[in-house]
Amino acid sequence: MRYLISISYDGSKFQGFQRLKENNSVQKTIENALTIINKKEVVIKGAGRTDRGVHALDQKAHFDLDININPKSLKKALNGLVKPYIYINDCKLVENDFHARFCVKEKTYIYKINLGKYNPILNDYVNQNVKNLDIKRMKKASKIFIGVHNFKNFVSGPRENYDCIIYKIKFKKKNDIIEIEFNGKSFYRYMVRNLVGALIEVGKHKITSDDIKKMLENYNEKITLPTAEACGLYLKQIKY
Repeated sequence: MRYLISISYDGSKFQGFQRLKENNSVQKTIENALTIINKKEVVIKGAGRTDRGVHALDQKAHFDLDININPKSLKKALNGLVKPYIYINDCKLVENDFHARFCVKEKTYIYKINLGKYNPILNDYVNQNVKNLDIKRMKKASKIFIGVHNFKNFVSGPRENYDCIIYKIKFKKKNDIIEIEFNGKSFYRYMVRNLVGALIEVGKHKITSDDIKKMLENYNEKITLPTAEACGLYLKQIKY
């Protein structure tokens, strides 16, 4: 039987989502718990990877079990084994041909920046190393990313295809925290953090919107900007 789970986790407590050798990862923690429940090894397939320090509010993963257990009971059993830094929000049965990664229609990420006084309690959960940003300039520059583009200059590592579509980018301020929300079909390695890094440079008046246009249009000319810290990034939602 194939199941789909929605997962929240505190990325500061893990080496990332993906299982890598003996490193402490979200995937490994959940697989170990499922193996105990299933009494046989279980491998999960995530909707995507998040890097070390990146958080999730709605990561998705599917897996197959040999036992017949209802989703409500499975969720309860899993949470008893994976807490306190991972929580299973939801669990449901899906068709056997469903794939958590390849069936994705839309992903949403948010990035948080604290523009106010440094707060040690928030250190693992927001970027606190940038101040005095020109948010109006950042909003204007963000519109350049909307639509289909080759994002080669904003992706880390080689790929066969760098094309991607971004549907919306929104800014929201709550007290001293700025949240930048990215909604699109898919996002590649370090892409959101690199987009934020570029917008921060705009907000600091170090580059202009025209510089961002050039990075998108002249994608074979390697141009690099600072990558925003992992701690401020959250995988907010995945839709199928």
